[in-house]
Amino acid sequence: MSEPAGGGPEWTAELTAVDAESTQNLASRLGAALRAGDLLVLTGELGAGKTTFTQGLGEGLGVRPGIISPTFVLVRVHPSLVGGPDLVHVDAYRLGSAEELDDIDLESTMASSVTVVEWGRGKVEHLSDSRLEVSLLRETGGDAVGELVLDFDETGDDEPRIIRIEAFGPRWDSGPVL
Repeated sequence: MSEPAGGGPEWTAELTAVDAESTQNLASRLGAALRAGDLLVLTGELGAGKTTFTQGLGEGLGVRPGIISPTFVLVRVHPSLVGGPDLVHVDAYRLGSAEELDDIDLESTMASSVTVVEWGRGKVEHLSDSRLEVSLLRETGGDAVGELVLDFDETGDDEPRIIRIEAFGPRWDSGPVL
């Protein structure tokens, strides 16, 4: 995988989504800018909003609705309804290594789809020379250090999320898409 000198991202964007709906809207805007072959790695603890974000991506891509958490399925394909790329949604949470992920054979769909891998950091970088790493974080007061807690409030109260997007590789060298 080729990365900029020093291994850092081409660019980083940090956005705030005030609730689940704004998370989906932001992701929908990003989805409209994606194309076949793009790889996204989603990071955030259980309940952080990775699936909510992916639902927005799907809307922006114009894929079949019904994106759910892939917790009990390793890979789910959401076909395009508008002639664009399909969305391949992957949960790498239970996979221990890049070798186990290779057994899924994502290489066969990478060129024709947008691939979103939850829990994929350290496991999927070899699939493409470019990727977006999206981290979903929720600030919860905490101490003076600014503690970040990565989970949704189970009471249903939406709290602001920080969505950090880091772009790696030549696909993203022209700057942020949002």
